[in-house]
Amino acid sequence: MNMNTRNKEAAVVVFSGGQDSTTCLLWAMKHYREVVALSFDYGQRHRAELDCAREIANELQVEWHVLDMSLLNQLTPNSLTREDISVDEEAPDEGTPNSVVDGRNMLFLTFAAVFAKQRGITDLITGVSQSDFSGYPDCRDVFVKSLNATLNLAMDYTFCIETPLMWIDKADTWKLAEELGGLDLVRTRTLTCYNGIKGDGCGRCPSCRLRRQGYEEFVRRYGK
Repeated sequence: MNMNTRNKEAAVVVFSGGQDSTTCLLWAMKHYREVVALSFDYGQRHRAELDCAREIANELQVEWHVLDMSLLNQLTPNSLTREDISVDEEAPDEGTPNSVVDGRNMLFLTFAAVFAKQRGITDLITGVSQSDFSGYPDCRDVFVKSLNATLNLAMDYTFCIETPLMWIDKADTWKLAEELGGLDLVRTRTLTCYNGIKGDGCGRCPSCRLRRQGYEEFVRRYGK
Protein backbone atom coordinates (compact mmCIF):
# COMPACT_ATOMS: atom_id res chain seq x y z
CA MET A 1 0.00 0.00 0.00
CA ASN A 2 1.25 3.46 -0.89
CA MET A 3 2.01 5.19 2.42
CA ASN A 4 0.23 8.29 1.16
CA THR A 5 -3.01 6.30 1.05
CA ARG A 6 -4.76 6.44 4.43
CA ASN A 7 -6.39 3.24 5.62
CA LYS A 8 -8.94 4.15 8.29
CA GLU A 9 -10.22 0.58 8.35
CA ALA A 10 -6.99 -0.65 9.92
CA ALA A 11 -5.24 -0.18 13.25
CA VAL A 12 -1.96 -1.06 14.93
CA VAL A 13 -2.34 -2.23 18.54
CA VAL A 14 0.58 -1.81 20.96
CA PHE A 15 0.39 -5.32 22.36
CA SER A 16 2.21 -6.77 25.38
CA GLY A 17 0.09 -9.86 25.98
CA GLY A 18 -1.20 -8.37 29.24
CA GLN A 19 -4.73 -7.71 30.45
CA ASP A 20 -5.08 -4.17 29.15
CA SER A 21 -3.48 -4.62 25.74
CA THR A 22 -5.37 -7.87 25.11
CA THR A 23 -8.64 -6.14 25.94
CA CYS A 24 -7.63 -3.39 23.51
CA LEU A 25 -6.81 -5.98 20.86
CA LEU A 26 -10.29 -7.46 21.24
CA TRP A 27 -11.75 -3.93 21.10
CA ALA A 28 -9.82 -3.18 17.91
CA MET A 29 -11.05 -6.39 16.29
CA LYS A 30 -14.62 -5.14 16.84
CA HIS A 31 -13.94 -1.73 15.35
CA TYR A 32 -11.52 -2.31 12.46
CA ARG A 33 -11.47 -4.61 9.47
CA GLU A 34 -7.68 -5.10 9.67
CA VAL A 35 -5.74 -5.29 12.95
CA VAL A 36 -2.00 -5.64 13.44
CA ALA A 37 -0.53 -6.40 16.87
CA LEU A 38 2.91 -4.95 17.59
CA SER A 39 5.03 -6.07 20.54
CA PHE A 40 8.42 -4.89 21.79
CA ASP A 41 11.40 -6.83 23.08
CA TYR A 42 13.15 -4.44 25.46
CA GLY A 43 14.93 -6.99 27.62
CA GLN A 44 12.02 -7.26 30.04
CA ARG A 45 12.62 -9.70 32.90
CA HIS A 46 9.18 -11.25 32.37
CA ARG A 47 10.00 -12.20 28.77
CA ALA A 48 7.22 -14.78 28.87
CA GLU A 49 4.91 -11.89 27.97
CA LEU A 50 6.21 -12.10 24.40
CA ASP A 51 5.25 -15.77 24.31
CA CYS A 52 1.79 -14.84 25.62
CA ALA A 53 1.48 -12.12 22.98
CA ARG A 54 2.40 -14.51 20.19
CA GLU A 55 0.04 -17.22 21.46
CA ILE A 56 -2.90 -14.83 21.83
CA ALA A 57 -2.32 -13.24 18.42
CA ASN A 58 -2.15 -16.67 16.81
CA GLU A 59 -5.32 -17.81 18.56
CA LEU A 60 -7.19 -14.69 17.47
CA GLN A 61 -5.65 -14.94 13.98
CA VAL A 62 -4.20 -11.45 14.18
CA GLU A 63 -1.04 -10.45 12.34
CA TRP A 64 1.75 -10.07 14.93
CA HIS A 65 5.18 -8.44 14.85
CA VAL A 66 7.85 -7.88 17.50
CA LEU A 67 10.41 -5.07 17.36
CA ASP A 68 13.83 -5.08 19.02
CA MET A 69 13.98 -2.28 21.60
CA SER A 70 16.89 -3.64 23.62
CA LEU A 71 18.51 -0.21 23.83
CA LEU A 72 15.81 0.75 26.33
CA ASN A 73 17.20 -1.84 28.73
CA GLN A 74 20.60 -0.13 28.61
CA LEU A 75 19.25 3.36 29.15
CA THR A 76 16.90 3.02 32.10
CA PRO A 77 17.66 0.82 35.14
CA ASN A 78 14.42 -0.41 36.67
CA SER A 79 12.90 -3.51 38.20
CA LEU A 80 11.26 -4.64 34.95
CA THR A 81 14.53 -4.89 33.06
CA ARG A 82 17.13 -5.66 35.74
CA GLU A 83 17.24 -8.95 37.63
CA ASP A 84 19.21 -7.31 40.45
CA ILE A 85 16.42 -4.80 41.24
CA SER A 86 13.47 -6.18 43.21
CA VAL A 87 10.00 -5.00 42.21
CA ASP A 88 8.48 -2.56 44.72
CA GLU A 89 5.59 -4.27 46.47
CA GLU A 90 4.30 -0.95 47.80
CA ALA A 91 4.08 2.42 46.08
CA PRO A 92 6.80 4.80 47.28
CA ASP A 93 5.82 7.79 49.41
CA GLU A 94 7.44 10.08 46.86
CA GLY A 95 8.37 9.71 43.21
CA THR A 96 7.45 6.92 40.83
CA PRO A 97 7.58 3.13 41.38
CA ASN A 98 10.85 1.42 40.47
CA SER A 99 8.90 -0.50 37.80
CA VAL A 100 8.61 2.67 35.70
CA VAL A 101 10.56 2.33 32.45
CA ASP A 102 11.26 5.94 31.54
CA GLY A 103 9.99 6.83 28.08
CA ARG A 104 8.58 3.37 27.35
CA ASN A 105 5.14 4.36 26.11
CA MET A 106 6.55 7.33 24.23
CA LEU A 107 9.04 5.12 22.40
CA PHE A 108 6.58 2.30 21.80
CA LEU A 109 3.97 4.62 20.32
CA THR A 110 6.58 6.44 18.25
CA PHE A 111 7.90 3.23 16.72
CA ALA A 112 4.34 1.98 16.27
CA ALA A 113 3.57 5.20 14.39
CA VAL A 114 6.57 4.76 12.08
CA PHE A 115 5.50 1.15 11.48
CA ALA A 116 1.89 2.18 10.84
CA LYS A 117 2.73 4.96 8.40
CA GLN A 118 4.65 2.60 6.14
CA ARG A 119 1.43 0.62 5.78
CA GLY A 120 -0.82 3.63 5.33
CA ILE A 121 -2.43 3.08 8.75
CA THR A 122 -3.38 6.10 10.85
CA ASP A 123 -4.92 4.58 13.98
CA LEU A 124 -2.81 3.41 16.93
CA ILE A 125 -4.40 1.62 19.90
CA THR A 126 -2.85 1.58 23.37
CA GLY A 127 -4.13 0.33 26.72
CA VAL A 128 -2.98 3.18 28.93
CA SER A 129 -5.39 4.38 31.60
CA GLN A 130 -5.41 7.55 33.65
CA SER A 131 -7.92 5.99 36.06
CA ASP A 132 -5.46 3.30 37.15
CA PHE A 133 -2.18 4.88 36.08
CA SER A 134 -0.45 4.01 39.39
CA GLY A 135 2.08 6.81 39.19
CA TYR A 136 3.16 6.15 35.59
CA PRO A 137 3.34 9.59 33.94
CA ASP A 138 3.17 8.23 30.39
CA CYS A 139 -0.30 6.73 31.00
CA ARG A 140 -1.96 10.14 31.31
CA ASP A 141 -4.37 11.55 28.74
CA VAL A 142 -2.39 14.78 28.48
CA PHE A 143 0.70 12.81 27.47
CA VAL A 144 -1.17 10.84 24.80
CA LYS A 145 -2.69 14.00 23.29
CA SER A 146 0.69 15.73 23.33
CA LEU A 147 2.45 12.82 21.66
CA ASN A 148 -0.32 12.51 19.07
CA ALA A 149 0.23 16.12 18.07
CA THR A 150 4.02 15.65 18.01
CA LEU A 151 3.82 12.54 15.83
CA ASN A 152 1.55 14.34 13.38
CA LEU A 153 4.04 17.18 13.10
CA ALA A 154 7.11 14.95 13.02
CA MET A 155 5.86 12.82 10.14
CA ASP A 156 3.43 15.23 8.45
CA TYR A 157 0.74 12.60 8.83
CA THR A 158 -2.55 12.47 10.67
CA PHE A 159 -2.33 9.78 13.34
CA CYS A 160 -5.13 9.00 15.76
CA ILE A 161 -4.10 7.42 19.07
CA GLU A 162 -7.10 5.59 20.50
CA THR A 163 -7.18 4.82 24.24
CA PRO A 164 -10.25 2.65 24.98
CA LEU A 165 -9.32 2.24 28.65
CA MET A 166 -8.30 5.81 29.45
CA TRP A 167 -11.28 6.75 31.63
CA ILE A 168 -12.35 3.39 33.03
CA ASP A 169 -11.03 1.55 36.08
CA LYS A 170 -9.88 -2.07 36.28
CA ALA A 171 -13.36 -3.34 37.17
CA ASP A 172 -14.79 -1.83 34.01
CA THR A 173 -11.80 -3.10 32.03
CA TRP A 174 -12.85 -6.60 33.09
CA LYS A 175 -16.42 -5.70 32.12
CA LEU A 176 -15.27 -4.57 28.69
CA ALA A 177 -13.39 -7.84 28.18
CA GLU A 178 -16.59 -9.69 29.03
CA GLU A 179 -18.65 -7.60 26.61
CA LEU A 180 -16.08 -8.35 23.89
CA GLY A 181 -16.38 -12.09 24.54
CA GLY A 182 -12.85 -12.41 25.89
CA LEU A 183 -13.19 -12.60 29.67
CA ASP A 184 -11.85 -16.16 29.99
CA LEU A 185 -9.01 -15.42 27.56
CA VAL A 186 -7.96 -12.33 29.49
CA ARG A 187 -8.36 -14.01 32.87
CA THR A 188 -6.29 -17.12 32.12
CA ARG A 189 -4.01 -16.41 29.18
CA THR A 190 -2.63 -12.92 29.71
CA LEU A 191 0.47 -11.92 31.65
CA THR A 192 0.51 -8.71 33.67
CA CYS A 193 2.53 -9.94 36.66
CA TYR A 194 5.84 -8.14 37.16
CA ASN A 195 7.31 -11.48 38.22
CA GLY A 196 6.33 -13.16 34.97
CA ILE A 197 3.51 -15.48 36.11
CA LYS A 198 0.58 -15.90 33.72
CA GLY A 199 -3.07 -15.52 34.74
CA ASP A 200 -3.62 -14.49 38.34
CA GLY A 201 0.14 -14.00 38.73
CA CYS A 202 2.19 -13.88 41.91
CA GLY A 203 -0.48 -11.98 43.85
CA ARG A 204 2.11 -9.73 45.51
CA CYS A 205 3.43 -7.24 42.98
CA PRO A 206 1.50 -3.98 42.37
CA SER A 207 0.27 -5.16 38.98
CA CYS A 208 -1.18 -8.38 40.40
CA ARG A 209 -2.86 -6.56 43.28
CA LEU A 210 -4.42 -4.00 40.96
CA ARG A 211 -5.62 -6.76 38.65
CA ARG A 212 -7.10 -8.82 41.52
CA GLN A 213 -8.77 -5.83 43.17
CA GLY A 214 -10.26 -4.86 39.83
CA TYR A 215 -11.63 -8.34 39.26
CA GLU A 216 -13.11 -8.51 42.75
CA GLU A 217 -14.78 -5.12 42.23
CA PHE A 218 -16.04 -6.31 38.82
CA VAL A 219 -17.68 -9.30 40.52
CA ARG A 220 -19.24 -7.08 43.23
CA ARG A 221 -20.32 -4.36 40.83
CA TYR A 222 -21.87 -6.60 38.21
CA GLY A 223 -22.87 -9.63 40.29
CA LYS A 224 -20.64 -12.12 38.50
